[in-house]
Amino acid sequence: MTVLGYPRSWSCHCLPVLILLLGIGHGPWVEGVTHYKPGDPVILYVNKVGPYHNPQETYHYYQLPVCCPEKIRHKSLSLGEVLDGDRMAESLYEIRFRENVEKRILCHMQLSSAQVEQLRQAIEELYYFEFVVDDLPIRGFVGYMEESGFLPHSHKIGLWTHLDFHLEFHGDRIIFANVSVRDVKPHSLDGLRSDELLGLTHTYSVRWSETSVEHRSDRRRGDDGGFFPRTLEIHWLSIINSMVLVFLLVGFVAVILMRVLRNDLARYNLDEETSSGGSSDDFDQGDNGWKIIHTDVFRFPPYRGLLCAVLGVGAQFLALGTGIIVMALLGMFNVHRHGAINSAAILLYALTCCISGYVSSHFYRQIGGERWVWNIILTSSLFSVPFFLTWSVVNSVHWANGSTQALPATTILLLLTVWLLVGFPLTVIGGIFGKNNASPFDAPCRTKNIAREIPPQPCAISVELYYIFATVWGREQYTLYGILFFVFAILLSVGACISIALTYFQLSGEDYRWWWRSVLSVGSTGLFIFLYSVFYYARRSNMSGAVQTVEFFGYSLLTGYVFFLMLGTISFFSSLKFIRYIYVNLKMD
Repeated sequence: MTVLGYPRSWSCHCLPVLILLLGIGHGPWVEGVTHYKPGDPVILYVNKVGPYHNPQETYHYYQLPVCCPEKIRHKSLSLGEVLDGDRMAESLYEIRFRENVEKRILCHMQLSSAQVEQLRQAIEELYYFEFVVDDLPIRGFVGYMEESGFLPHSHKIGLWTHLDFHLEFHGDRIIFANVSVRDVKPHSLDGLRSDELLGLTHTYSVRWSETSVEHRSDRRRGDDGGFFPRTLEIHWLSIINSMVLVFLLVGFVAVILMRVLRNDLARYNLDEETSSGGSSDDFDQGDNGWKIIHTDVFRFPPYRGLLCAVLGVGAQFLALGTGIIVMALLGMFNVHRHGAINSAAILLYALTCCISGYVSSHFYRQIGGERWVWNIILTSSLFSVPFFLTWSVVNSVHWANGSTQALPATTILLLLTVWLLVGFPLTVIGGIFGKNNASPFDAPCRTKNIAREIPPQPCAISVELYYIFATVWGREQYTLYGILFFVFAILLSVGACISIALTYFQLSGEDYRWWWRSVLSVGSTGLFIFLYSVFYYARRSNMSGAVQTVEFFGYSLLTGYVFFLMLGTISFFSSLKFIRYIYVNLKMD
C-alpha cells in the first residue's frame, strides 16, 4: 500500500490530502476500466482464499501450495481495499487482450505430504479463491469434495489443476470475467503415502468473446454464474408491510393522539379560566395528567454531559448513513469497486466529526453545562474508544491466524493519523462553534426548585424493527440503495412516532423523567439487532470457527451500539419537539 506524503500547509489542503491518503481520489466514484489494444497484456492478480461459509475469514492466495513466481510483487492498494482484506499480487497467468489460449502450462509442482494435507484440509473446508482482472473479481473453488453412501462410506477429494477463463469485451474494454472448471476432471489427492511426492501440472485456457453490453453496470444480475447465493432481492411484501406499519403509526400520532391532545388542551385551558381566581397551587392539587407536571417537565436530567455526547454522535451517524446512501444513489462512487464503500465511509466519518462536536456542545451549553472541554473529549471518545477496543480484539485474532483481514502497521498508522489530524480537530472546531452559537434553552414553562414526587408507574413497552441482517454479512455488494433509503426513512419515521407516543403516555402518568427514557425507548432497538445477530448466526448462517465468530459478534455488537446512538437521537429530538409543542399551547399563569 502506498502512503502519500503530508502537505506543507494542512489548513489549505486538508480535504484533498485526506482524499489522497484514503486512496480514493482516483476512483471509488468512477468505474475503473482500462482501455486495451489487441495483444496488450492483461494482468491477472491473485488475491485471497478462505472458507466459503465464512465471509470475513480470508488468507493470502500464496499461503497455499500453488504456482507462485520466484519474487512476489504486490499491487498498490487503496485503504478501502486493505480494509476489505484484499492482498493482490501478480500471478504467472499470461493473458493478452482478445487472444485465446488453449491449455497452456502454468507450472510443474512436486508437493510433499504436508503440502498435500494442507490442500486437503482447505478443500474439506470448502475454500474458494478470488482473482482480479481489471478490477473484476473472479471466483472458484480450490478443489472438489464428494461424500456419498453410508455403508460403505465414500470420501473423495480432488484438486482443480486446470482453469478455464472466460472474458467478454466491448470495443477496447473488458466487461465481464469468469472462471470455470465445467469440463475438467479434478486431480485426486487420496491414497498417498506419507513419504510420497505428488507431481502436478497446472494449466489454463483463455477464451474471449464480444458482447453488446457497453457498461459493466448494465449487465443483468445473475449473468456471472452465481458463485455466491443471491440474497439482495427486493422484498416487496416486507416493504408493503413496513409501509402499512408506518401509516398506522403516523395515523395514530396524527389523528388519535392529536385528538386526545386537543381535548386535553381544551379541558386544561377551560379549567384554567374557571379557576383563575384561585392560586396555581390549588389548581395543581385538583388536577392530574401531563399539565400538572409543567413545572418539572423541563427539569434538566442527570448526566447531561453524557446525554449530549450521545445526541452528538447519534447525529453524526445519521448524517453518515444518509450521506453514504445518497452518494450511492447519485453514483458518486462505484459500489462494485473493491473497497469503495469502505473508503467512502472513512472519509465521511472523518468529515462528519464536526457534526457530533457541534450538536453535543450546542445542546450542552443550552441545558446549562459548564465543562464543555470535558464534553468534547467525551463526545470524541464515545464511539472511537468502543470501536478501538472491539477492533483490537478482532484484529488480534485475525493476526494470530494469519488472516488478510488483519491490518498492516502502515494502515493502522494511517487510520490513526486521519483521526488525529482530521476527526478529532473537526470535533473540537464543531464544539467551539456549537458553544458560541448556543441560545438559551427557552423552556415554555418555568421549573420549580423542588422536584415533584412521581407516582408509581405502569410500564409496557414493545419495540419492533424489521432488519434484513443477511445483507450485512453477505458476500455481494449492496446495490439496492433506493430501497435501502426508503427502508431507512421508514425506520426513522417509526422511531419518531413510537417515541412521541411513549413520551405522551409517560407524561400522562405524571412522570417527567422523559429525557433519558426517550433515548432508551427507541434506542433499545440496538439491543434487538444484537440479539437477532445471535439468532442469525445460530439458525440462518453456516459460519463457524474462532476467526469468523469473533469478527461477527464483535462488529454486530458495535452495529447495535451505532443503531442505539442513531435511533436514540431521533427519539430524543422528536420527544423534545412534541413536548415543546404541547406546553407552548397550554395556557398558564
